[in-house]
Amino acid sequence: MKVMSKYISSTATTIALLAVYAFGLAAATFIEKYHGTAVAKTMVYYSPLFLLLQFLLVANFAAVVIRRRLLERRRWGMIVTHAAFVVILLGALVSHLSGEEGILHLREGESNDRIMIRTSGQMTYHRLPFSVELVKFTLTCYPGSASPSAYESELLVHVDGQTRHARVYMNNVLDVKGYRFFQASYDPDERGTVLSVNRDVAGRTITYTGYAILGIGFILCLVGKDSRFTQLSRQLNDLGAPARKTALLAALLLSVGGARAQDAVAPDMRETLWKYAVSPEHAAKFGALPIQSVSGRMMPINTFSSEVLRKLHKSDRFGPLNSDQFLLSVLALPDMWIRVPFIALSNSELAGYYDLTDKACAYGEVFDSRGHYKLQAKLDEAYNKMPAERTRFDKDLIKLDEQVNIFHQLINYRMLNLFPKADDPDRKWYAPGDDLSVFSGKDSLFVTRIMGWYLSEVQEALKSGNWEKADEVVGMIHTYQQAKNRAVDIRPEKIQAEIKYNRMDVFRRCEKGYLILGGSLLLLAFAALFRKGRWITYTIWALSLGICVAFAYHMYGMGMRWYIAGYAPWSNSYETMVYVAWATVLAGLLFVRRSTLTFALATLFGGIILFVSGLSWMDPQINPLVPVLKSPWLMFHVAVIVGAYGFFGISCLIGLTNLAMMSVGGERNVLTLKERVRELSIVNEMSLWIGLALMSIGTFLGAIWANESWGRYWGWDPKETWALITMVLYAIVTHLRLIPRCNNLWLFNLTSVLAFYSVLMTFFGVNYFLSGMHSYGQNDNVNGIFVYLYLSILLVGGVGFVSYRKRTSFNNIIV
Repeated sequence: MKVMSKYISSTATTIALLAVYAFGLAAATFIEKYHGTAVAKTMVYYSPLFLLLQFLLVANFAAVVIRRRLLERRRWGMIVTHAAFVVILLGALVSHLSGEEGILHLREGESNDRIMIRTSGQMTYHRLPFSVELVKFTLTCYPGSASPSAYESELLVHVDGQTRHARVYMNNVLDVKGYRFFQASYDPDERGTVLSVNRDVAGRTITYTGYAILGIGFILCLVGKDSRFTQLSRQLNDLGAPARKTALLAALLLSVGGARAQDAVAPDMRETLWKYAVSPEHAAKFGALPIQSVSGRMMPINTFSSEVLRKLHKSDRFGPLNSDQFLLSVLALPDMWIRVPFIALSNSELAGYYDLTDKACAYGEVFDSRGHYKLQAKLDEAYNKMPAERTRFDKDLIKLDEQVNIFHQLINYRMLNLFPKADDPDRKWYAPGDDLSVFSGKDSLFVTRIMGWYLSEVQEALKSGNWEKADEVVGMIHTYQQAKNRAVDIRPEKIQAEIKYNRMDVFRRCEKGYLILGGSLLLLAFAALFRKGRWITYTIWALSLGICVAFAYHMYGMGMRWYIAGYAPWSNSYETMVYVAWATVLAGLLFVRRSTLTFALATLFGGIILFVSGLSWMDPQINPLVPVLKSPWLMFHVAVIVGAYGFFGISCLIGLTNLAMMSVGGERNVLTLKERVRELSIVNEMSLWIGLALMSIGTFLGAIWANESWGRYWGWDPKETWALITMVLYAIVTHLRLIPRCNNLWLFNLTSVLAFYSVLMTFFGVNYFLSGMHSYGQNDNVNGIFVYLYLSILLVGGVGFVSYRKRTSFNNIIV
């Protein structure tokens, strides 16, 4: 009995159970991909063994509290935080055992009191103590598009002899006698609704109580007098001055730059293009005209031209031409641009197979001498394959076809939705190449002729250099837009703000600032190890001030994007990367007084993240939100959880830096490096604790969002499962010190680096390897990041191996 008690109360058992738990969760996500959600739930999530594992974790926590006398020692932060997870698990168990989930399908005018429930692969019906009648279903799309902006069900609830009127739409829930109704879907003819129904009063109450306790626990852990975080803060203060430092990642600066798309145009063609370049001043006037995007968003032509050039050429410029000059030149001189090899082509096999110019081909090259489309046969084969079966050749062929289609639509004057129709029921704007027969009278005359007139004036101006008449026609188009637009809200100040945002190129400038200033700060920190001087101190202050200016500019750019889009700027992969960079530098600022090196590493890492976000496979396009994302809970969830990524990123870089210093440690410098490694390891652990707190709170804020949006706070979606895995892995890293044999700086710093790969899996890998409900945030070209990941694995492996051989010189330091 004593032996069993010893094992169940052991922290080594805690680590082992958490490791098994994380492995089981990871395995389940791949089981779900290949065998379906039902199999994953049966084999792992709801299996007796997995429930037993969670029970053992609870029992282990209770035994550890008793054995380590945590109550007597008043370690309230630790007790409350861990108790919160017990309460959350209890709530999940109650929900699993007593909760009800079903579907209610209604047609307009229909009343029903039965919900359909799926249990063990079978469909059963459950009668409600009231009936629900659908009065009307309404689908609202973004202006001029088929993209849903909102959908809602107008209902009558007949309960206890009374009739109650209610509206259910995304993020607005109907609650009747403990049954909660959520807008889930709708019929194709838009005359029927699908509502998800959930009844889980007890489980939800217990779970939400656990979330509240968790928040209190983390506050106590971070500010409590005897908490681990406070102890680390005292240790850092006792070490004296901030870390003076080393540099490992400054060489990363050398890898940045020169990665943008290059122009591949024959010299003679260049001369012709540059000779007939559109006036930048006139192009700016053209670029300021508002248009309606395919998704229904109103934006300036300047934004549209930037998006088109990025998609076609993978760059924001084509030689000396900005995006507005490029677009207007294509519209005015299509015959010339058909022969210009500017369509980006990354697959040399594709170029060789179709005899296309390598790296960038011309539109005319994809057609043979008889005018037949060369890509068609292989393209049909690619589309007939399942997405998982497509080869790289197939995927790149589909991308090339999309680029060709974009250019084809441009030279046929489509996509450029310039003309509003006053009485259009869908508030749609029309392009010059659309069917304009819907217009009548003077409007028809104007929209059918104005574009041809305008382009003829542009062609004349290209020869004469006089742009006055072309300017006048642009003014006429703008006047027509103002006169005929009666349904779509166009705010001139917002259009001008978007043009300003595009031209400022905020995040690319911040990228350069972070890389240069952060790299310089690292170099100075390294120099301060061997030489003292007031000039070094003053220069460090100046660089730190410059970083603060860049950080403020970064925040200004995010604020502008928020204003332009109308929602928090972290709804897609590009925006999230920009926000992660901001959060990373912010995390570094929190440690600036304690460790200049940490601040430098955070700044450099922020620059690297912005560099990745600016690569050609990241799309910075602003799109309207899908209805489920229009929730304040989502804003808090993403802001907090992505903020955690910034702290985890800092810890990863600090861990890598410490391993590098261990690798170069010798008899002459080992004492100096010991102090630096110890100091940075303290900062590393403090950063991990903050990151773990934010990750946990952010994950459960996401659970609240899910529960308030579609009635289920945890559905074992791969994205949320990997967020949980990340929490578990970082819990292992921060608790390894409790095992005497594992309480050494080499292992701690190595695991703080390795754990960051779970963050990358959560952010990138899930969308690449798996699928799920979070697919709206995925990037189809995420494979572009894997080259950098493979290189990082080689780097970490090499540094880890070399530092392992010298670890004994540093392992006598107990943090």
